[in-house]
Amino acid sequence: MTAEERWVGVEDVATHLGVNKDSVYRWIEKMGLPAHRVGRLFRFKLSEVDEWVKSGGAAEPDSQNPSRGKK
Repeated sequence: MTAEERWVGVEDVATHLGVNKDSVYRWIEKMGLPAHRVGRLFRFKLSEVDEWVKSGGAAEPDSQNPSRGKK
């Protein structure tokens, strides 16, 4: 993270990751997506979000989604 990195909102993170805003809120609550609360809003550093994704933070264990991979 650089000192000049800007803070972004939920919509920017959703666009960056190619998901909808509901997924971002769910990942904050249930999967530890790194977010910083500013009043009622969440703010993010994209470098922290990218690191979270690289570390497998967005991966759902198969036990949480037993139908995954079945036809």
